[in-house]
Amino acid sequence: MSPKYRKPAGVCAKLCLVPHQRRTPLTADEVILRNNVRVLGPVGAPVILFAHGFGCDQGLFRRILPYFTDRFRTVLFDHVGSGASLPAAYDAVEYSSMERYASDLLEICEVLELHDVTVVAHSVAAMMAITAAVRQPDRFAKLVLLAPSPSYIDDPESGYVGGFSGEDIQDLLGALDDNHLLWASMMAPVVMGNPEKPELSAELEQSFCRVDPVAMRTFARVTFLTDVRPLLARVNTECLIVQCANDALAPLSVGEFMHAVMPHSTLALLAASGHVPQVSAPDETARTILGFIDAP
Repeated sequence: MSPKYRKPAGVCAKLCLVPHQRRTPLTADEVILRNNVRVLGPVGAPVILFAHGFGCDQGLFRRILPYFTDRFRTVLFDHVGSGASLPAAYDAVEYSSMERYASDLLEICEVLELHDVTVVAHSVAAMMAITAAVRQPDRFAKLVLLAPSPSYIDDPESGYVGGFSGEDIQDLLGALDDNHLLWASMMAPVVMGNPEKPELSAELEQSFCRVDPVAMRTFARVTFLTDVRPLLARVNTECLIVQCANDALAPLSVGEFMHAVMPHSTLALLAASGHVPQVSAPDETARTILGFIDAP
């Protein structure tokens, strides 16, 4: 499939319908427009698909793309409500569940006729990849879960440490509701880490600020209130769990928990700090992913 697509007449009009009112499947062109899909790399090569996290877009993978586009058919997209996805396709009710985002991921694979896909899923996109792999295990060859968390909220009853109490998460969501831009300026340095490189935090803050506030608030609730722990043991796809040092959102206990529960998983600990290693440490991140893909 060509990496460039023509937007056919009528696509925008059809996608302006409220999503849950659509009665017929979208065409490939419509899905490509909805999610701002880009396809790079040689035709017929193994497929790698990058799925971005909360408050971001596909642009945050740009530093690691050169490691992949010469060898892989490389697919990038923006979640609806993020980046250059089609604004008219966003519906806050429909996109209030992880299942909807997983469905979009699977729909992209379906319309592009992608098989044996390696998914590189950052942060909350790891939840989407896990959900999608349980629903369609034959679609995927490998999962790379980059700075993942199956649940951000501590569960004292089971002993699970997600890193935040329920009260912490409610405070975080309340602050976002009160002032989107102030929240972005406060959270970006926490999420990015690497205080010696303030330009990286500034880039992430700009990404947060570009997201429509309504979509940002809804996506935040999907991100921080979803719990996919019950799905972990059902993932039969080979997985690489990539953890970062000093990650404010995903402590080491999260990766250890996932590795213990997921039957076909490998755990890799990066020297990189923060929650966005594809930005702060692109070389280490890309080489870790390639090592996993190339392993027999």
